[in-house]
Formats: sequence, structure tokens, C-alpha cells
Amino acid sequence: MEHANARGVSGREAVTIRIPIDLLAQAKQLKKGKESFNELVIEALEQEVRRRRAMIAHQNILARRTQIKERTGIQPKATTLIRSLREGEEGRG
Repeated sequence: MEHANARGVSGREAVTIRIPIDLLAQAKQLKKGKESFNELVIEALEQEVRRRRAMIAHQNILARRTQIKERTGIQPKATTLIRSLREGEEGRG
């Protein structure tokens, strides 16, 4: 299975990593059929990159939410406004 980088270009770089023996044994037991250990590591790394990007996005959302709250204060719940608008429409009907 060939993996493409962010630009869609397929390329590989050889790296040396040191993996604890017990973790390596567990990983080898869990790999699927003819899946290579390399494919297993690539998939795990891709998942971790996505997870970390999601965490960063979540942190950015929380920071933005805090900035808005500091600037505008706590906003009233929309349900009350919607309910009063609906009741107003029913009164006109």
C-alpha cells in the first residue's frame, strides 16, 4: 500500500526507531493477514497525526470561544428567544 504525502506525491524516507520489545510483540500479533509491519506503523502514525490535529483544532475552538465570551459576555439561550418568537407568530395567526 503506497501512501501519499500532503501534496499527493508518493515518497518514502527510511528511519530507524527503537520500539520496546513487548510493544513490538503485541503489534506483530495484531497485524492483519499479509499486512507488513511497516504498513501497521504507517497507519498508526497517520492516526496519531490526525488525532493531534483534531486536538489542536479543539483547543483553538475553545480559545476562540473564550475570546468571544470575554468580548460579548454570556449569550442568552436561543431556545427562549425562539419560543417567544413562535408564540408571537401563533398570536398573529
